[in-house]
Amino acid sequence: MANNVFDLAELRKLIDEQAAVPSRPPVETPVEHEALTFPPVLLASDAELAKAVPTVPLVADAIRLTHWAGTRQVTAEGHLDEAAARAAAGELGVPLSRLRLIWIVAVNTGLLQILGGRASRGPLSMQLTVEATLEFWDGVVMDVLDRADEGLTGSAVVDGHLAEMLATIYSVRSGVATANLARGILQSHEVACAPGPVEMRRLAAALPAELLEALSLLAYCGLVEQTAAGRTALTPIGVWAIRRDLLREGHDAPTAAEVEVYADLSAAELVDELVKGAATQSAVAGWLERRSPESAARALIEIAASGTAGQRGAVGAILEELGPEAEQPVRQALGDPLMRRYAASWLHIRDLEAPALSPEDHTWIAVDSLAALMHLSGHAAGRLDTPEPGEDLIKIVGEMPAVGHPDTIAVLDMLATAHDDQAVVKAARKAAMKARSLVHDGPRTTS
Repeated sequence: MANNVFDLAELRKLIDEQAAVPSRPPVETPVEHEALTFPPVLLASDAELAKAVPTVPLVADAIRLTHWAGTRQVTAEGHLDEAAARAAAGELGVPLSRLRLIWIVAVNTGLLQILGGRASRGPLSMQLTVEATLEFWDGVVMDVLDRADEGLTGSAVVDGHLAEMLATIYSVRSGVATANLARGILQSHEVACAPGPVEMRRLAAALPAELLEALSLLAYCGLVEQTAAGRTALTPIGVWAIRRDLLREGHDAPTAAEVEVYADLSAAELVDELVKGAATQSAVAGWLERRSPESAARALIEIAASGTAGQRGAVGAILEELGPEAEQPVRQALGDPLMRRYAASWLHIRDLEAPALSPEDHTWIAVDSLAALMHLSGHAAGRLDTPEPGEDLIKIVGEMPAVGHPDTIAVLDMLATAHDDQAVVKAARKAAMKARSLVHDGPRTTS
């Protein structure tokens, strides 16, 4: 571990592996992957979006297929038999390969229903409210994306990176060149699957044509369109649907209106919203855009210097977004008892001159960071990324009473109560008794 650098990532990993972190307030959608922050988007009105849904070729064909099907026998798997499928594809004027997707959408959305081996008109009304139309559209897109595991586009590589590709297009509202999409897919595939040179050359040769075919299908599904500059962008209803999917996956995908709410808050108000979990990282980005790095850092440090561990944790996450332009107020924080360690680490990470931190300092930050995790909600706690401490958790616990942190006893009690490893529980209880003894005898404070 670099002498000046302390980050909580490895510490949290160490504790999580040993079940030491108590349950935090649940996030809206629990996820097992890293939550990403996407740029704010402007959404069309719900009425405009709902009006566009029936014009999507896939939706229009699903409705036409419903009328064509009437009431008829289906296979044991709930699909049209081969002869009926060919007849339906001919009636709709679509390739047979797309008919299966159209049928699945029609059945899953309730346009058709299958009972007793027969397909018939389903329960979905043809006269939907705006809200119901958007829910219908969300279901259509979920059906489309779920087919990626079953060969949706005909390209195993594109299907394997479909969600990633759509997220990339979502992030660039002006659109992405097809060549750049292909390059990104190849790079991701190389990292994820480690194919050999021969396989990579084969994929590089085949992918452009496969990608064009995949984009054609996604356009048919109403998700993408070509811009005047020849780039691939999401349609307005594509933006709405992919955002919905990103939110479902636990990502931070705000609208411009949602971010705007936080932009004019004071530093204290923003920190409070972060601690409560009401604001996410996208709100931080919008807030910082309205302020100079120096003024933002100064206001934030003032809060952290007199605030709780939770407030320091939220402030620290915001400060990590700032570059060397914020050096002056951060350097001034070296003189503050509660902020000097964070200031030294911040300066060091940016290759700026900074005083060295002692092992005691690192333990103090460990206590402060764990105290912050006790109070922050899921979104804010997830932003607490720290360097690898490299110490064993039991060793850190044993050192906690000596560093004079005001939350030491609370942190040790939390570990003693919440930990599944009896060795850690025993060490935390012993350290808590020692910390209480130090308080009774007159604590030694460090600043």
